[in-house]
Amino acid sequence: MTADFLSQLSKDRVIAVVRAPEIPDAAALCAALRAGGIRWIEFTRTTPGLAAHLRRAVADDGDGIGAGTVMTGEQAEELIDAGARYLVTPGCRPEVAKAASAAGVPVVLGALSPTEVGLALDLGADAVKIFPARAFGPNYLRDLAGPFPDVPLVASGGVNEDNAAAFLAAGARAVCAGSNVVPPSLVAAGDWPEITRRARAFTDSCR
Repeated sequence: MTADFLSQLSKDRVIAVVRAPEIPDAAALCAALRAGGIRWIEFTRTTPGLAAHLRRAVADDGDGIGAGTVMTGEQAEELIDAGARYLVTPGCRPEVAKAASAAGVPVVLGALSPTEVGLALDLGADAVKIFPARAFGPNYLRDLAGPFPDVPLVASGGVNEDNAAAFLAAGARAVCAGSNVVPPSLVAAGDWPEITRRARAFTDSCR
């Protein structure tokens, strides 16, 4: 599963990170993002009732659906049971990595420093999320690629239409599209056409 995960992630290059207090229809949101060219969607645990939203999303089409902001092994197990195809953490979370490995589910562990990147690899990360990416810029990704040339790095935090291509050119395997593509207000309103438009603008900027 890891090889397929990395191969497809490298091809698609964009993960939409949904961090909203309310999601009226998770499946419709996924459809809107896919219509705009984004097929990787990370629903974060900061959204109330995340497990139910995951079940709704994967029942329609589970391909590319994951869960983020996962902090504990118990949370990891719950979200895997709900259908998450991969997990994402904000930092190096050993228990999450252990639960993902036991279930055969890819995990993207968060890191910033070279020491943390190394720890994420030791814990079995399939990819490493560099956060906050905007604070350090594309050149920081390029520098990390020196000692870690084969590590799949994902740039997250403050990535937008203006800098996404630069992060990818600097060596990021993929970038995360956050509130500029899926603003909580638009998600809550169910404005799927506008979310599709924003997703398309973001993916176009990556070319």
